[in-house]
This record gives sequence, C-alpha cells and structure tokens, in this order.
Amino acid sequence: MKHFQVAIIGSGPSGASTAFYLGKKGISTVIIEKETLPRYKTCGGGFVNRGKKDMPFDISEVIEREFFTVDSYFNDGKIHYKSGKDTPIVTMIMRDAFDNLIVEKAKEFGVTLLENHTLKNIDFIDNKSILNTSQGEISADFVIAADGVLSPTAKMAGWKEDTRKLIPALEYEVEVSEEDFKRLSNQVRFDIDAVPFGYAWSFPKKNHLSLGVLTTKKGKINLKEYYRKYLQTLGIKEVIKEDAHGFQIPIAPRTDGFVKNNVFLIGDAAGFAEPITAEGISNAILSGKYVAQALIESELNRNIAEKLYIEKLNIKLLPELKSGVILSKFFYNNNPVRNYILKNHGQHFNDLMVDILHGDKPFPTNVSKKLKAKIKQKLF
Repeated sequence: MKHFQVAIIGSGPSGASTAFYLGKKGISTVIIEKETLPRYKTCGGGFVNRGKKDMPFDISEVIEREFFTVDSYFNDGKIHYKSGKDTPIVTMIMRDAFDNLIVEKAKEFGVTLLENHTLKNIDFIDNKSILNTSQGEISADFVIAADGVLSPTAKMAGWKEDTRKLIPALEYEVEVSEEDFKRLSNQVRFDIDAVPFGYAWSFPKKNHLSLGVLTTKKGKINLKEYYRKYLQTLGIKEVIKEDAHGFQIPIAPRTDGFVKNNVFLIGDAAGFAEPITAEGISNAILSGKYVAQALIESELNRNIAEKLYIEKLNIKLLPELKSGVILSKFFYNNNPVRNYILKNHGQHFNDLMVDILHGDKPFPTNVSKKLKAKIKQKLF
C-alpha cells in the first residue's frame, strides 16, 4: 500500500493549491481525483482580482477575457451602477483549463496525481487514514477534503449535511449570434432581482457567454423560467447552442467545525463561497493556502496543525463570510428600505463592492450594527 504524508481528495482550486504549496516544501502529497483531467467543471468562471493577485504563478495561458468594469442592475434594471479599475476586476476562465494548470504546477514539485480514483471509504487506524478507492488502498497521515459542495469525504469523516446554507443555481454555456455576442461581450453584469432574492449574471468568455441564475431563498423555484426571462432582458435573439448545468453553492460556512480526526475541510466542502456574489474560487484557493501553511508550520503535528488552521481562518476568512451573509440579506431583499438606500448611496455601495472584489479593501466588520445605524440616520 502506497503511503503519503498528505492525501487531497479533489483537484479543484482548493485541493490543487494545497498540493502546490505542500509539494513546494517537499511534503509527499497525492491528489485523488475521480475523473480524468482536464474535466469540465460547472462554474461561472469569474475569477476576481482579490483571488488572482494571490496566485503564486502566472495564469495568462488560461485567461479567456479580462474586465476592468462591473455593471450592477437592481429592481428590474431601473437602478444601474458601473464601477471600474485600472487593472482587471474580473478575469474569465474555464475551470477545466484553470484547475488543470494548478495541478500541473503542483506536479512540478513532485505531487502525485491519481486520476479515475473514486474514494469509497476511509478507515482511521493508528493515527493514519486508509483510503479505499476504486483502484485500491492508499494510506495518509492527513486527509484534505477538497471535493466540492457535496463532499463525499466530509460525509465519510462524520460531518453532517445540514450545517451549511446551500443555494440552487443554474449555469449555461451559451453560443449566440455574432451580433449578440459582439453587443454583450464587453460587459460583465450582475442583475440583482432578476431572480427573487437572487441575481442573474452574464460573463463573456472567449467565444461564448456564461449565463446563470441563482436564488438565496429556500423553497421551490423554477430557475429555468427566470433564465429564459433573463435571455429576454439581455435582448438575445438567437441561441445557437446552450449547455445547462445545475449545481449548489454554499453561502455560509459549516457550523460543526472544519477538522475531524486527521481530516481538514477546505473550499466548498467547508462552505467558504463568498455570500454576496457566491464566488468560490478565491476563498477556495485561500483556504487551500491556509491548510498547507498550517501543516507546514506545525511540522505535520496534528493537534498543532488543527489549531493553526482554525486561527488562520479566524483572522480574515470567517469574519468576512459572517459580514457577507448579513450584506447578502440586505442586497437581495427587494424592499423599500433597500431601494431607498440604493437610490441615494448605490454608487458608493457598488464602488465598495468592486474595491472588495479587486482586493483593495476587506469586507467591512460589524455590518449589522452599521447598517442599522445608517437606516436609523436616514429615516429619523
């Protein structure tokens, strides 16, 4: 049985980034991937600059397009704000190429990639994990669950499924007429309220559009219907081809911890998608970096590594997610108070959001208290 110091389940941005940093330090690491790379991954593919600027290597070869402005529409387009920067705010990628690039960079440092290996079960024996895969057994001192929002690894390790808020989304890869693509290809836009308690998005790629819809409210909703309405909003006259992909996004972190035994959760498996835009790539990579640093700094001591990982999460990532949860409730609740504030201060909020996405400012803290004070000041 092959033994590794660290086994990472999943080759997405979180897992591949973890492998990159561990491999760079000479820690024997394996990525266990159920598919063959590169593989398609459902994702809008908008990689914001706050995540991109922390990448430890150049990603130019997988960039589809870059955008220096972001347009936000509220209340069925009645309210519109545009914010810009001198450097790209959003970089468009396709996840098959992007994920594979990070994995290839990790492999340059000796990381092992095992493709077509589906994890079936984990046994915890003598401070080690025995990973039973579809192609045999592997042992590891540490296991990193980086296998996405549904994370079979987390279930096997004892986490429950009802400790995160998961929201539904539909994403379409859409080929449109040359006329429509030329008209829509120069604008990244978010249409808040195009879906009740949610939004629609238009992300232009190299030769097609990534369009999608999501809602933050629980309950039955026909997202396909709202997607069709969004096509009308965009004025798309002809759809040449479209591929639909449904998925879930965790917009609140797990409440039952991020470490059990020697298993660490990162990325969507931990519930680390940013709650306002539901963008998950940046925090996936950041959490991968944090867990790698914790393992390296602890010299692979389990108790110390757990302590360091939680400390790192609490410095920035978890407080920002808490603020984001509150802000998302404000932005997606189409009521008179929100619309009044947007009408009078919307450009400021849009500029602030772009500052955050660009990595110029952190998420504000004490959001609930500040919002209540602002509303009280304006109303009374």
